[in-house]
Formats: sequence, structure tokens, C-alpha cells
Amino acid sequence: MRLLSSSSLRNSRSLWILAKRNTVVAHLKVLKGTDSGRVVPLEGDRTIFGRHPSCHILLDDGSISRQHAQIVESHGAFFIEDLRSRNGTYVNEKQVHKAQQLVNGDIVRLCEFLFSFNEGGSSSDIKLAPELRKRAEAAPNGGTMGTLPDLSAIVDDNDRSSIVGKIDASASGSGHRLGVKPEVKLRAILEIGRALRQSLNLDDMLPKILNGIFTIFPQADQGVILLADSTDDEKLKTRAFKNRNKDDDSLSISDTIVKRAMKTGEALLSKDAADDSRFTSSKSIAGLRIRSMMCVPLVTQTGEKLGVIQVTTFALPSSFTEDDLDVLVNVASQCTLAIENATMHQAMLKQRDLQRDLEFAMQVQLGFLPNKRPEHPDYDFADYYEAAQHVGGDYYDYVNLSGGRIAVTMGDVAGKGVPAALLMARLYSAARFQLLTRPTLAEAMEGLNAEIATSGLGHRFITCAMMILDPALHELTYVNAGHLPPLRRDLSGKVEYIDIEEAGLPLGIIPDQAFQQVKISINPGDTWVLYTDGITEAMRNDRKFYGPERLQNAVKSGPLEVDALIKLIVDDVDKFVEGRAQSDDMCIVGFQRNP
Repeated sequence: MRLLSSSSLRNSRSLWILAKRNTVVAHLKVLKGTDSGRVVPLEGDRTIFGRHPSCHILLDDGSISRQHAQIVESHGAFFIEDLRSRNGTYVNEKQVHKAQQLVNGDIVRLCEFLFSFNEGGSSSDIKLAPELRKRAEAAPNGGTMGTLPDLSAIVDDNDRSSIVGKIDASASGSGHRLGVKPEVKLRAILEIGRALRQSLNLDDMLPKILNGIFTIFPQADQGVILLADSTDDEKLKTRAFKNRNKDDDSLSISDTIVKRAMKTGEALLSKDAADDSRFTSSKSIAGLRIRSMMCVPLVTQTGEKLGVIQVTTFALPSSFTEDDLDVLVNVASQCTLAIENATMHQAMLKQRDLQRDLEFAMQVQLGFLPNKRPEHPDYDFADYYEAAQHVGGDYYDYVNLSGGRIAVTMGDVAGKGVPAALLMARLYSAARFQLLTRPTLAEAMEGLNAEIATSGLGHRFITCAMMILDPALHELTYVNAGHLPPLRRDLSGKVEYIDIEEAGLPLGIIPDQAFQQVKISINPGDTWVLYTDGITEAMRNDRKFYGPERLQNAVKSGPLEVDALIKLIVDDVDKFVEGRAQSDDMCIVGFQRNP
């Protein structure tokens, strides 16, 4: 068994962990496991335990469910909840059935893992992620946003050009040329390096880079950083620009030289861009004013071009030299790495927000499922549910009806993930409404089908099975809308699929479809099992499916008690897939008439 605390691995959590040595931190201490003695801080408002990689605390053991349990913080108090795990969650060796507040010294057990809960203690003993540096204040004369034309049209290289020097920017990181003053390079590294260390936010970083460039090149009148559009690699956006004259808000860009730098990956030096024949057809030539310009592409180690830095002077006597170009190339190589890091950081923040939303969606969806099983002296019930992703499209429910009758429903929305989960929520409320308002089960299924088919939810089919159990008559009324046939095991051990001729099409195909219901007697010892295709279509690495035959054998050889039988089926599926990731939602419900 391995216990891996993903709090130290997940960058999203390091955004708000502050390493203050004397802070009092609620935490868990590992009492049993290979990491015995390790202290795990409870850092956020929710800490989820389980085998799924998204869990905050990963418990790498087959007996642990994918999302097994969670600890929730509310107004300074901590509550533990079991997330429908198949082996349960225990506090001081008492099983947790609903949210239970933890007190100092409580012992939490998840299968073979033991933790002690501690509300106080010095965080100096806890390995916390380092504090991120504070954002530096934005530099004056920052930037404005704009869009350059399409870069796909490259001009003919045979035209007369003012480009007098060029350097392969992709090879700039490995060397330097003779004649460049060392103190100039050192100043460039110090000025730009300081800006790059101060922030991981591009809107803060890029103006600071330009400030450093203006310090290095006192002859510069204008600087601009253009980055590739995330939606169109052939377009560049102005992300920051700076004018030496604070009263000047104009921006002069040589489209042709920018395009050439992006195409070839070369850093270019132009002595007199306004004299370049390539610009004579441009309507904006009179306003360019460019006398000397350096344009350096931002090229990653893999050759990807992120954008360019362009630095311009309007005074011909102050033209840039090839030594200046070499310095700017070295500066650009540092900027490229920083921009890559900042871009990955922004993507990580978005992923963190998405992860948080998905975790909340998972809690909402679990709230739709029954929080307790029906209780009757003659019948026992058991169930299991696990989404392939954070949320899923499988659904089951118990509905208490008049006369002591109990409705058992199960549905499977085509697909998985958030779209399927949203439709599952709609199915949940609509099925309850139909069951409680229609006189017969067949009419309830017809009403549900009509509602789904005319709801404008698109062509997403739903299989559904509905049963009404009448304990007084020991009779089962059954309607099937394209769902997999249930299994019935009698007291002698005989197991068979109950596949009725009256089964209809899945919901949402024909709005006015009629459904037929059948009545079946329930004998003492009869056990019924409903399931979704996440059970029978569970796949292992050799592409073989679990299949209906193996499910039938598992029911036949399984224990008499329905709760133990459902656990055995789930364990058998896990054993069959041999560690392969779950590809579809899994849902299974069983009920049994006591012998």
C-alpha cells in the first residue's frame, strides 16, 4: 500500500499555502501506512481521499474507492463524510453514515489506512508549499491591446530591403559574438532578470521587460511585444508597448519584418525601415517614422514561435548596431522562457478553477442520489455508484409511493462527463414527478419519454428501467425503455436474465411511444440485480469486456446477502480490469426478499 499526499504535488494548492512557522494548522497524522508518521495539513475547505488522481490525498490500494471520503471545513469546524465508498469510513471504529464532526484526537480509518485528527499544533513540522512571490506593481506607460493582420502572406525576398543584420534566434542561447561589451550583457541580464522574477502574470511582466529594454538601449524611442493569438497562430496581438515620449500614444510596427522574423526565426536589424521598398505600397508609410529597428522572435527550445519583441528608434544618427541586436537576442531568450512559464502558470490556474468546479459538481450530483436505502422487514436493498469522471450520466433512485410501495429506477444517459450529468439531473426530477403523478408505471414511463423527447436537449438517448415493488403482495411491476435486462436469482441458486418482449426503445427517440408493463411475483429468497453497461462493458488492457456471462456467474456464485453480493460484483469488476482506468460510469442496485 502507498499513501501519496497530492497537496505537495498539485500546483493549484500552493497558491494559497503560506509557510508561516507559528501558524496553528488542523492536520492529519498518518498512523498506519508506508508513510507512517507523516503529517498532512488540511489546507482547504474540502479534502478528498481516494484512488482517483484528482483526490487531494491519494490512497493507492484496491480496497479504497476512487472517491472514498472527504473532510469539509465549515466555520472552523471539520466534518468527515463517506462518499458512498464500498468499504466504508470509520471514526474511532464507528462507521460514518452521515457528516460527522471531528474532534481533536479522533482516529479515522479508511480500510487499512489510519489517521489521527489534530486541530492544533505548530505548522513548522508540516511540509508546506513555498509562498509565491507578490506581484510587482505595473510599470508606467504600460500597454494597449491590438491585433495585427494575418501573417500568412509573406512578401518576396527579392525586394530591396533595409535589413543589414540577422541572427538565428533559436540558437542564441548557446553563445555570443565577439565585440559585444560584457558590461552591456550583464546589465541586460540584471535588468530583465529582475522583471522576470517578480511576477508570473503576463500583464505585469511584459511592461517590466520593456522598461528593462529601454534602460539597456537609451536610443530606443518605442518598444512593443507581440504574442501569438491563442485562437489563431497566424495572428499576433499587441500585449505591451512603451514610448519614450509619454505624451505619444502612437504605435509603429513593420508588418513585413515581423512576418519575416516569425517565418524564419531570425532576429532582424533594419537601418532605415522608412526607405525599404517593401513598405512603399502601405497607406501608413508616412506615419511609420521608423529609422532603425530590431525585431527578435521569441523562439522556444522546441522551435515554437511565441511572438516578437520590436524596438524602434526614430532618429537615424541613433541607429541600432549588430552588437545591440546580439544583446536583444540574449534578452529575448530569457523572456521566452519566462513567457512559457507564465503561460503554463495561467493554464494551471484555469485548470485549478475547473478542478474546483468539477469537485463541486460531484458533490451536487451525489446529492441527487439516495442518501438512504428503503427499509422493510421483508426486503433488503443495496447499491453502488461511481462516475468515470468527476460527474456522470448514470442514475438510480428509490421513491416511496402510496400503500407502502417502493419504486426503484435506473437510467443511463448516452455519454459521460458534464453534459451527461446535466441530463441526469433533469431525468432525476422528471422521473420522480411522473412516478408520483401517474396512475400506472407504464404511463409514468410514457410521460417521462414525452418530456425528454420534447425538451430540446438534443439527440441524446437514455435507457431507463422502472420497477414498483409491492411488499404487501410480494409483486413487482416492471417497465423497460431500452435498458439492459435485470438478473434474478432464486433460492435454489438459479440465475437468469429477465428480458421481456414488451421492452420499449430508449427515451427520447419517439415522443409518443407506448410502453407495456409486466407483473412478476417475488418468491422468498429471490434476489434482483439492476445495472448499467459500465459493469458489463468494463474493459481490460487486452480489449476484452467483463460481459453479461461473467456478471451472471458472479451473481450465481456470490453470497446470499444482497449487500455482500453487490460488493462482490464491484470487486470482481475491479479484479477483471487489472488496474485499467474506468471508461464508463458504473451503477448497480440490488434488492432481495428475505427467505
